[in-house]
Amino acid sequence: MEVNRRQFLGYLGKGAAALAVASAGLGSLTGQAEAKTADHLFGAEKTKKTKKTIGFFKPIEHTTKDELVLPEGFKYDVIAAYGDKINEKGDTFGFNNDLTLFFPIEGSSERGLLWVNHEYTNPLFVEGEKQGDKYTAKQIELLLYNQGGSIIQVYRDKDGVWKMDTSSPYARRITGLTPCRLTGPAAGSKAVNGATTVQGTFANCSGGITLWNTVLSCEENFESTAQEAGLDPTHYGWVVEVAPFDESFAVRKHTALGRFNHENTAMGLSKDGRVVVYMGDDKKDAAVYKFISKGKYDAAAGLKNSALLEEGSLYAANLRKGVWVELTIDAVQQALASESFRVPANVGYSKEELIAMFQTQADVLVYAHEAAMILGATPTDRPEDVEISPFDNTLFIAHTNNDTHGNIHGHITRFFEKDGDLGAMEFDFEIFAAGGRQSGFSAPDNLTFDSNGNLWTVTDISGSSMNKGVFAHFANNGVYVIPTSGEHQGEAFQFASAPVDAELTGPWFTPDEQTLFLSVQHPGEQSKSLSELTSMWPHRPGDTIPRPAVVAITGFTF
Repeated sequence: MEVNRRQFLGYLGKGAAALAVASAGLGSLTGQAEAKTADHLFGAEKTKKTKKTIGFFKPIEHTTKDELVLPEGFKYDVIAAYGDKINEKGDTFGFNNDLTLFFPIEGSSERGLLWVNHEYTNPLFVEGEKQGDKYTAKQIELLLYNQGGSIIQVYRDKDGVWKMDTSSPYARRITGLTPCRLTGPAAGSKAVNGATTVQGTFANCSGGITLWNTVLSCEENFESTAQEAGLDPTHYGWVVEVAPFDESFAVRKHTALGRFNHENTAMGLSKDGRVVVYMGDDKKDAAVYKFISKGKYDAAAGLKNSALLEEGSLYAANLRKGVWVELTIDAVQQALASESFRVPANVGYSKEELIAMFQTQADVLVYAHEAAMILGATPTDRPEDVEISPFDNTLFIAHTNNDTHGNIHGHITRFFEKDGDLGAMEFDFEIFAAGGRQSGFSAPDNLTFDSNGNLWTVTDISGSSMNKGVFAHFANNGVYVIPTSGEHQGEAFQFASAPVDAELTGPWFTPDEQTLFLSVQHPGEQSKSLSELTSMWPHRPGDTIPRPAVVAITGFTF
């Protein structure tokens, strides 16, 4: 079976994850969508070619401007920025927005719900500095409220401008104060101190969408917020599910998917119909994971499919052998019992402490990183975004960097599951693209695809390194387009540049690919004080501080 651009867009029109359902039994998808670059997106036949133009837009140059810089013919609308009112209740948009997911209303590409993650705060702009050595109760409330996620309703008006509809009955916040239910093997266990319900979600970095049209939001660097707020750290570091159209669906954390510094999720189907979720652990020397459900996906079951994420098997990748290693209590205990066992360098416990730690399967899930390393999973270079190609079921992984091992600029890895089956236990891999001067980008992070198979990536050079030393060549962070086939396969072409100190995150297209949603996170983050601001983006009248915001980029033509 072939999938061309029209079919691709048709699947997206039914929900972005619908394509994963279609691809599960297709193996390698061929045809127009696989072979060409995305010329249709940018009117290539009208574009004068240069040595850096391959037909789908005129790439921009690296820049240090305090602006969201786009190619000629494109514009952006600021939809919502930190502190903006999002509903009639008076809820406000959180800080440091990241993941965006668009959920069409009645199949429209011009009106829908937008889920937006909020990853962390900045005391200069949000909660203020500590009083002595701790925060006040009010400061902790601000710290927790401004993380989590926002559900906002967005629309494109008659003049083509994207706006937020604050009268929407769906608009609401999920925060560090929202009750969340634990599901799966660790719920109620000693490993989480008996908890079945926990307070809130925070450190929400990226995530993904389910086949049944819900949000999976990932808790990443949760440790500092949990400590400051006096919360149990075992209650955080999970994948959180939210139903944007159904407030009665309890917000839940799926412990079967493991606890670690989650970056995102990518969901697909095995050839036998089970749900597969790929995940990255965003820290140095960490593993790539996948979860395979015990039960099979049923499209007619709707939200009831959520239960598939409560029971299944968790695996971590061993790149040396090209196999997925199942994380089980029996395997961990057997490894620890061996006289030849040596504690891996990236596990911060003694052998005796590990033996005491791992008593049940719940312990394996709560301490998934340690279990993975004990069982021989490969420590990799900050695996951040993981995405399944909708065209051939290969897996793209953004390994952002790891200066400990000299991987300064990172790379994008491509996994090939055996027989193209996401449920396979064996895989091969290649380095699809390497960061550095030769490619023009550094520190790849979030990924997405367009309908002709081009891979879009944003970059995540830290604010402390940006425009300095070996990173000076790349200037500000940006968005890059990398063809996955054809003459320019693996070459990066810059589409956008971020404001000062910012990174661009969460790229997500509308079903018709006329709009790209994008988060502008932490502009002005390196500011020393309110009188020494490094950025004032988005440069709105009346603003006195820089504000993270989500934007809609338009100008795509067919």
